[in-house]
Amino acid sequence: MSVVRGLLDKYGLAPKKGFGQNFLVNAAVPQRIAACSRSYAPGDRPAGVLEIGPGVGALTQYLAREYDRVVSVEIDRGLIPLLGEALVDYPNVSVVEADFMELDLPSFLSERFGDLLAEGGTVSVCANLPYYITTPVIMKLVEGFPSNEPLPFAAFTVMVQLEVARRLAAEAGSADYGSISASLALRCRTEKLFDVGPGNFLPAPKVSSAVVGIVPHGGIREVYPDAPEDPEELGSFAERVSGLISLAFGQRRKTLVNALSARYPKDATAAALEACGLRADIRGERLSAEDFCRVAAALA
Repeated sequence: MSVVRGLLDKYGLAPKKGFGQNFLVNAAVPQRIAACSRSYAPGDRPAGVLEIGPGVGALTQYLAREYDRVVSVEIDRGLIPLLGEALVDYPNVSVVEADFMELDLPSFLSERFGDLLAEGGTVSVCANLPYYITTPVIMKLVEGFPSNEPLPFAAFTVMVQLEVARRLAAEAGSADYGSISASLALRCRTEKLFDVGPGNFLPAPKVSSAVVGIVPHGGIREVYPDAPEDPEELGSFAERVSGLISLAFGQRRKTLVNALSARYPKDATAAALEACGLRADIRGERLSAEDFCRVAAALA
C-alpha cells in the first residue's frame, strides 16, 4: 500500500474512476496471477505475454520474471512516466500507450511478437481488467481473429469481478450460464482459478474479484467434429452458431422456438430441436456450445 501510494503521490496521480482503476497493493496476488499465467505456456519454448492495463506495474514486474517478453498496453497517459520508473529494472518489458479496444489486434500481435512466434514461441494475455470493460475486452480477444482458425494465444489469465468470473466459467443449465459462457465455449475452455477480496486493491472495490484462466482449444470443430471442413464454409457455420446464441440469450426467458422466431420459422426450429433429441419447449440457457452447433446444422 505504501509503495503504491508513494508512486501515485510522486507523480501527482490518483486512481481514476473513468478508467475503472483499482490498483493491486498485495504483492502475493499479482505474483500468483503471473505464475498461473505462465503455467499455461509451454516451458520449452520462448514465451511472451500481452498485458492489458498495467496500472502501476504491480502485475507487470512478476510477468517480467516469468516471461521472455512483456508488452503492456496502457490507456492512461499519466501513468506512462510512473511505469518507466517502476519497471526500470525489467528490460524485457515495453509499455505502449494506447486504447486496447482501438488496436488492430492481428497487426499488433505480428508487430510486437511476430519474431517470437516465428521461432515457435507462444503469446499469452494477462490482465487485471476494469469491471466496466471486461466483456468487450475478452470478446475482442476471441472475435479479433477468424472464427475458422484456432486463436493464436496460449491462454488468457484475467482478473474480473467475481460475478463475471462465474458467468465466464458457467456450464449449460446453471444459473450463471449466459451468452458469453456459450460463445467462449465455442473456442475456449474456461476455469475459475481463485478469488481475490476487495482489501487487495487501492481503492477497495465494493465487490469481490476472481482470476480465471481461458485456454483456447482447436476451434469449433473440436466442439462439433461434424462442422464443415472447408475454411470458408466453417466460417459461415461459426457465424450462424454465434447468431443462434445471440438470439437465444437476447430473450432468454423465452423458449428457443420463440426466441429464434425472428429469423427462423417456428416449425423449422421445432423440427431441428426434435432432430437433435431436444425438447420443443427448451430454452437456450439449457443448450451447451455443442448443442447450439447441432441445432445450427439441423436448421441449415
